[in-house]
Amino acid sequence: MAAHEPQHKLLDMAYVTSLFARKMVAAAGNGVDADEMLTSVGIDPAGPWDTGQMIPAERYYDMLERMAERIDVTELPVRTGASMRLDEYGALGLAFKAATTLGTSYARVERYARLWTSVVEYELRPAEGGTLFILHRAGERRLGMRLSNEATLASAVSIARQVSSVPVRPEMVLVRHAAPRSVAAHEDWFGCPVRFDADLDALLFANETLARPNILGDEGISRYLISHLDAELSRVSDTPAVVRQAKAAIAQALSEGTPKMTEIARSLGFSARSFHRRLSEHGMSFHALTEETRRDLAKGLLRDDRHSLAEIAFLTGFSEQSAFTRAFKRWMGTTPATYRKERALP
Repeated sequence: MAAHEPQHKLLDMAYVTSLFARKMVAAAGNGVDADEMLTSVGIDPAGPWDTGQMIPAERYYDMLERMAERIDVTELPVRTGASMRLDEYGALGLAFKAATTLGTSYARVERYARLWTSVVEYELRPAEGGTLFILHRAGERRLGMRLSNEATLASAVSIARQVSSVPVRPEMVLVRHAAPRSVAAHEDWFGCPVRFDADLDALLFANETLARPNILGDEGISRYLISHLDAELSRVSDTPAVVRQAKAAIAQALSEGTPKMTEIARSLGFSARSFHRRLSEHGMSFHALTEETRRDLAKGLLRDDRHSLAEIAFLTGFSEQSAFTRAFKRWMGTTPATYRKERALP
């Protein structure tokens, strides 16, 4: 993966690996013009399948929505997820395979998924009946994102079945958006109830399932791969200076309300136009950076119970606690109060 470091620099904003787009197009079959679809998101149809090649997430969603105009996409996410193979995920796929238990495999996705997407965060969370493997993806719940989320959940089960000696079946699948016209393919693939209009995008696993040994688990190989992934993650996390400085300035200004780009640019010594161009060079927009800063600041403040929810709302630039609650639930799929309860500092 190191050979693709320049493209990984773009992961500070909304980018995904081109593998996802290729898989969606392949699963669509002859119903779409594969070359046209891939070219529209900047992928050379004749080029190699390279997980290191990143594409803007918004273009990816646009592509999925164009596909929906041509074919019935109800079952497309399930077919795509079922087609995912660990060997296609590079070092992370090998690390998933070499983990000693399925729970450890998912913990590696939770930690290292940023190597192939900057729009999704994963979380393992204890819950009634087992453990949730949660998909966090901020932004408008447009059709392209909904299809992508369904495919991601399906692929998470697909790769689990590739490391287990017995069939892997979640206890339940939770999906935040409304159900498609039919859920038969989803329930057939997952082998369990699929509940749409839920509060989370997640898979619920019995703890016994996550404790099950993987067929190719190997501690020695795992240590080697984890060392490699940690080094690569360090490179990916090397946020450009202008982005770090902008986030710091935005965080400082949030207590006075939503900051204006011209004011933040001036505080950093840029004109608004120059500031916009510098952020764009790193795949970033001021609006998205402000949202990211608000989210990260809120998550940190919520871990310390010295601040009330009303104070945190004020410190993150919201005029009302209710607006903060709505925004936080959009970001994280849960309320600030619930997030605080589950992650309070000891």
